[in-house]
Amino acid sequence: MPEAVAPLTIHITERAAKKVAHFAEKDGKGEEFGLRVGVKGGGCSGLTYTLSVEAGPQDEDKIIEDNGIRLFVPKKSFVFLAGTELDYSDGLNGKGFTFVNPNAKSTCGCGTSFSV
Repeated sequence: MPEAVAPLTIHITERAAKKVAHFAEKDGKGEEFGLRVGVKGGGCSGLTYTLSVEAGPQDEDKIIEDNGIRLFVPKKSFVFLAGTELDYSDGLNGKGFTFVNPNAKSTCGCGTSFSV
């Protein structure tokens, strides 16, 4: 059976979208904001996720809209993130954004870094 191909988008769950909107409101970003989602070198597995609430996209960003949130994804990061689901957990095991990334071959114990 052929290996499944990750969809060429990034999905943000409703729970994560509500949390992003809460942070944007708290930071006074207004209605024209988005969530920058990217990766950078580092972490115990090689690549680390980055998140920040931004007023608008940069020229090289891919813009994805999902659950009422605009995601700004640098094109260099998109190849590592295509097919990823961004969620928010507030359970007993800790609070924070979580990534389910089909491109990750391994992840660290804290879930914030990965390798491909």
